[in-house]
Amino acid sequence: MKIEESTIDHIAHLARLEFEGDKKVEIGEDLERIISFMDKLQEVDTENVEPLVFMTNEINRLREDVAKVTVTQEQALKNAPKRDSDYFRIPKVLIK
Repeated sequence: MKIEESTIDHIAHLARLEFEGDKKVEIGEDLERIISFMDKLQEVDTENVEPLVFMTNEINRLREDVAKVTVTQEQALKNAPKRDSDYFRIPKVLIK
């Protein structure tokens, strides 16, 4: 499958990436290789294969969830560059 430049531009915009010149060509070639690999997977006969929910028969052994204080609020804020009473102060983050 041939990847068009407009498709690369659209994907780059969604991922907030910029590709120029040779890099855009390389990304297009990489995407074409990925798609051709996925097409090869379509050729595999999976007619009598049961779908997997888990990859192994292992069972997770989880510890009991017990609440305990490991770091106090004061210890956590001790090395903060800026803080406001009981909270970290960080620069405002705006996304367009």
